[in-house]
Amino acid sequence: MKFDKKVFLADVERVLHADYACDLKSAGRKELYNAVSKAVMEETFDDWNRARKSHRRRCGYFSAEFLMGRAIYSNLLNLGILEEAGEALRSVGEDINQFEEVEDAALGNGGLGRLAACYLDAAASQNIALDGYGIRYRYGLFRQTFENGFQHEEGDDWLRWGDPWSVRVERDTVLVKFADQTVRAVPYDMPVFGYKNGVVNTLRLWQSEPVQAFDFSAFNEMKGEVKANENFNATKITDVLYPNDNTMVGKILRLRQQYFMVSASLQDIVGKYKAAGKDLRTLPEKWCFQLNDTHPVIAIPELLRILRSEGLTFEEAFGVCAACFNFTNHTIMAEALEKWDALALSDLLPDVYEQIVACQQKLQSEGVDTNALYIIRDNVVHMANLAIYVASHVNGVAEIHTNILKTQTFRSWYERYPEKFVNITNGITPRRWMLLNNPEMARLIDGKIGTHWHTHLPELKKIMPFIDELLPAFKRIKQQNKQKLADHIRAHEGIDLAPDFIFDVQVKRLHEYKRQMLNALSVLWYYFGIKDGDITDFPPTAFIFGAKAAPGYYMAKAIIKFINEVAALVNGDPAVAGKMKVVFVQNYNVSYAEKIVCAADISEQISMAGMEASGTSNMKFMLGGTVTLGTLDGANVEICEEAGRENNYIFGATVEEVAAVKQYYCPREIIEQNPRLKRALETLVDGTLSDDSGMLRKLYESMTSGYEPDRYLVLYDFADYIRAKTQLLYDFGTREFDRKCLVNMASVGKFSADRSVCEYAKRIWNL
Repeated sequence: MKFDKKVFLADVERVLHADYACDLKSAGRKELYNAVSKAVMEETFDDWNRARKSHRRRCGYFSAEFLMGRAIYSNLLNLGILEEAGEALRSVGEDINQFEEVEDAALGNGGLGRLAACYLDAAASQNIALDGYGIRYRYGLFRQTFENGFQHEEGDDWLRWGDPWSVRVERDTVLVKFADQTVRAVPYDMPVFGYKNGVVNTLRLWQSEPVQAFDFSAFNEMKGEVKANENFNATKITDVLYPNDNTMVGKILRLRQQYFMVSASLQDIVGKYKAAGKDLRTLPEKWCFQLNDTHPVIAIPELLRILRSEGLTFEEAFGVCAACFNFTNHTIMAEALEKWDALALSDLLPDVYEQIVACQQKLQSEGVDTNALYIIRDNVVHMANLAIYVASHVNGVAEIHTNILKTQTFRSWYERYPEKFVNITNGITPRRWMLLNNPEMARLIDGKIGTHWHTHLPELKKIMPFIDELLPAFKRIKQQNKQKLADHIRAHEGIDLAPDFIFDVQVKRLHEYKRQMLNALSVLWYYFGIKDGDITDFPPTAFIFGAKAAPGYYMAKAIIKFINEVAALVNGDPAVAGKMKVVFVQNYNVSYAEKIVCAADISEQISMAGMEASGTSNMKFMLGGTVTLGTLDGANVEICEEAGRENNYIFGATVEEVAAVKQYYCPREIIEQNPRLKRALETLVDGTLSDDSGMLRKLYESMTSGYEPDRYLVLYDFADYIRAKTQLLYDFGTREFDRKCLVNMASVGKFSADRSVCEYAKRIWNL
């Protein structure tokens, strides 16, 4: 995009006049943010319009989450005008950095949604025709605060100041019909800019609205509350990401959300294809669809329904679906592989359920073993099985994950359809996770190897001969990033961190299998060792956590309470003030991650082996020049292959060992063998930590008693974790440690989202 300072400022001023009745001198931060965004949007319209009219074969990426983060800096960077726009604003007395206080669009929960965002960015940057389809949630995941150590959730009203990077496309509105209601689906389109290449793809997010917002006659008869209730039932479909599904009402709302999203998207695509005079049997010639986990899998029977309503036979419609759909699996956890009560699904979506039954009958007609291969069983619809049966390809997201899918989770399906299963390891975009969040480091690298690595990350390997030469500048930049993070934490959390402390970081979604519990117990283990005098030379360390727990996930919220109580204990003890600090940052999101990732010294990736499909935070930290402290799980395995196991810190039971251990495991034996671990664990129940809710006791019981105690082998892996972590802490600050950090950065090339989407385009989408 060509940049003209005078034109840019004039456009910004014009938007301020028209939309806010103010000018550059009187505009507030929000008005200025919106005006700058709208001015840039206007300048990019021609490129975006050309992309929309393209006749290339396209892929629709269907996902319940798109965790895009703050748009303005990323968009200006990809358009190649970030520095110019910043300079233009400085010339009129404004600082572009003030936009850091503008809220993120938190339309995702973690890695799944952030991966989708990275793939959209990468596809546009690689000139791949990929468009996202999802939901425009009125409220983001939730805004997290802590009250007395407990997670408190508040509505994240990210739209209250407007959404300047989206355009409402009223003309493409469609109706989505359930058995008990019909709603309007209104699309909002967001441009996705490629990196300095003029390519613009689209993220289309659907918003649910009532068919008739206001009924004058009902109001005139004083029955307006009836219409208000109908309107509420329509709009609540897209109110909140992942409504609590602990009740049947919540489960049905989730099903409504998923069907709403895919039905609107498919009606839009099929309707336009038909309007262009095309035979719907040829739809795969122009479109394919990637189902991002099981949330959008109901798209398969919905497309069957649409095609059959257009006159195609079931076999014809099934052939179209088989050629169009592909499925990405992100988990091996049975509870996360979505299943629906058949009666509830058939009541809400009878025509769609009819197509699922037809798929089941087709499968059975092929003479399969129905004990091993089924879609409906015991009145439960298994969405992952439906996806595997119909889709052309099924992919895992790391080599170890894909192998587990083949040999364990979907073994019977793999044995029958081995040709469907492929691996495509996840990736991250180097634009946001280096150029944007760590610009001085990027300039350091540019000065040595040029800029080709911005879109071809394996080029970073070229810094290997310069590692010793780069070490002083690398350490200086890392220290500056640590100071910036410390300043941010002081301002937002009220906790002082010394930047010369080791920054030991674990930031990710809160789940028991991710084992934040293991990390927290180790903090107490070190704390008691220091207090008792057994540890006399502990390297000063800040243990930094960031995570949100799903509102209905009791044990995850108990772990948050535990970590916050540990933080209160440690931070309130002057005897360890020069040795330890613990901080759990509130409302962890993409913008917080941008500051944390480039400042971390240790990347904690400590899930029980076999549980983490891939992970992407491990890749972000690697790009930032951080060593991994982790298990051989997910993409950690491939990180060790790329950077060398000797340059990371690996511990814990392997996938094979986990299976063997589970045959005999008794956590109480391990507790008795490690007195300091026992002491740390018993803080949950002995009054050391404050809790009158009973949460910490439940956490203790989950680790020590009941059905399958210590399910995720926290206590089993504890000793080896302490071994690896202690070695890392004492290695920190040496020249050899710093070299390990830079070797990791140089070896990150495989984990680029650019590589991932190119693999999808070639091996799956045929774009």
